[in-house]
Amino acid sequence: MVEVREWSRGDTARFFRAPAPDDDKYSRGVVALRTGSPAYPGAAVLGVEAAWRAGAGFVRFVGAQRVADAVLARRPETVAGPDAGGTRADVWVIGSGTDPGERSDAETLALRDILSGSATVIIDAGALDLAPGTRAPFVVTPHAREFAKLSDRLRVVSEDDGRAEAAAQIAAKIGGTVLLKGARTLIADPAGTVHVVEAGTGWLSTAGTGDVLAGVLGAVAAANPGESLAEVAAAGAWLHGHAARIAAGVLDGAPGHPIVAMDVADALPLAIADVLA
Repeated sequence: MVEVREWSRGDTARFFRAPAPDDDKYSRGVVALRTGSPAYPGAAVLGVEAAWRAGAGFVRFVGAQRVADAVLARRPETVAGPDAGGTRADVWVIGSGTDPGERSDAETLALRDILSGSATVIIDAGALDLAPGTRAPFVVTPHAREFAKLSDRLRVVSEDDGRAEAAAQIAAKIGGTVLLKGARTLIADPAGTVHVVEAGTGWLSTAGTGDVLAGVLGAVAAANPGESLAEVAAAGAWLHGHAARIAAGVLDGAPGHPIVAMDVADALPLAIADVLA
């Protein structure tokens, strides 16, 4: 039996706080990203930017040098490189801007090592095929087409039989949280609870915003250890949508205007300030 709950601004506020005097970069959360590729370096740049803007205290990037250079050109605060100076992390973000068909055996082994660890993992895009069998706490973040492929692979009900029911079935099957992106984003936990987030705007349907969402989820999860991962993901999705509304100028009923993914990342601090207020 699926329990569907509407997620609110008040629900989101529980997962954000201003840093206290005794906080440091580690207590605010360490996010590591193994994302992007030489073909799609922008995905790594967007995810890292979003993790910083969503309040992470420390962000590491692990990837090809060309991608690391792009990340550092945008965000020099990041510790970046083929091994990022070590891999201490509260949360990993993997898969954004990668193609599983182009993934090397060495990369697959590295990702499986992350997925078998104890740190929470946000599994996006090109790493979704590795989700089944994951031992770490995790969230998968498919859009509709990726969700259909995942459903087919796992031989569960299709999305046509109800998005909430399908998301809950996938979550139960893989033993992790499912965040199904859309105008109504659904976050399902393995126990059958589905949170519905409707904080976004149609202007959000543009390339790269999913990469921003992955970075946001990493930062919110890192700042809230021990909390329900489905609720953490719902809070991150709400914040992401609210930042898009701020960036597109659609607050107070205005029609708004086009935005690009980096605009959403840039608006995250304002969205957090609004939530804290």
